[in-house]
Formats: sequence, structure tokens, C-alpha cells
Amino acid sequence: MTDQEIIELYFARSESAITETAAKYGNYCIYIAMNILYNREDSEECVNDTWMNTWNAIPPQRPCVLRTFLGKITRNLALNIYRKQTAAKRGNGETAAVIEELSECLADTKSARPDDLPELITLTDCINRFLENQKPDQRKIFVRRYWYMSPVSEIAEEYGFTESKVKMALSRMRAALLTTLESEGISL
Repeated sequence: MTDQEIIELYFARSESAITETAAKYGNYCIYIAMNILYNREDSEECVNDTWMNTWNAIPPQRPCVLRTFLGKITRNLALNIYRKQTAAKRGNGETAAVIEELSECLADTKSARPDDLPELITLTDCINRFLENQKPDQRKIFVRRYWYMSPVSEIAEEYGFTESKVKMALSRMRAALLTTLESEGISL
């Protein structure tokens, strides 16, 4: 079933929309949640919440790319679960390491206020431009680590690199990102 057909099922309020979405994107969403939560049960609960949030969002929203739409919902839900777990002194995985790595480049946005929105949009645009100027492999490594929160070992294995090469590439890209942000006047 195509994404457009699935979206039409949501608009028709057909419960088969959830079944079709789970069949097509269940593994993808579990992958995202597992990389953040490192717990199968929590990840499955997160993905079930993804289906509910998708049901509530479509309509009125009509996503252009259903996979990205679902991935974003899953990632945000998983990060919320992670925050709750770490507040209760639980949780493990790559999330803490990824947040620590990025803290040298990016300010804490959890405490952002509505009047900070223009700066956050500018930051997002700057990061997107930065990534567009990277070599495809470098961009993929960066996104895999900082969006999907994949372990360095998994990234190295997938691209045929050593872990030290992946770590070095990430370190250099973080330094370059920091330079880019500073040159564009984005203070952190």
C-alpha cells in the first residue's frame, strides 16, 4: 500500500490505517525508539503511542513524507520517555552520550520560551545548510548519530569504517558546525 493510500485511510477514519502503517513502518519506528530507549518494552509502547498520535494528527495534517512524519513523532515520544526515565534515575543507551557530544555545539533548548522561536528556526536553518555542504557519507554519519542516535559501533559497521574513524569524523563535524554557527552569529 502506498503512503498516499494510507493517508487516505486516516482521512476516511478507517482503523485499517493504523494496521497498514504498523505493517509498513513498524520496524522503522521500533529502530528509532530502541536507539533512544534501549528497552524493547518501552520502545513498543512508544511506537503504539506513535500510532495513536498519528491517528490524532491525520487529519487535519497531511504529511508530505509519511515515513519522516512517523519518525519525528516516534523520536519525540522516545525522547520524552527518556527524559522521564532519567529524571527517575533510570535509563541507559546512547542518548546521554549523544546529548553530551552535542552540548559543545548547541545550547539547551529544553528551557526555550516562545520568544526564542526565531533563534531556534535560525539555528535549524544553519544546521541544515551545514549538512548540505557535507560529503554524503559524512552527512549520513552525522544524521545517524545525532538524529537516530545510533551507536558508533553500528555506524562504523554499516559504512565499513573503524569506530575511531567515525568518532573522528563526528568530532571534526561538531567542530566545523560550531565554527559555522559562530560565523553566522548564533551564540550558544
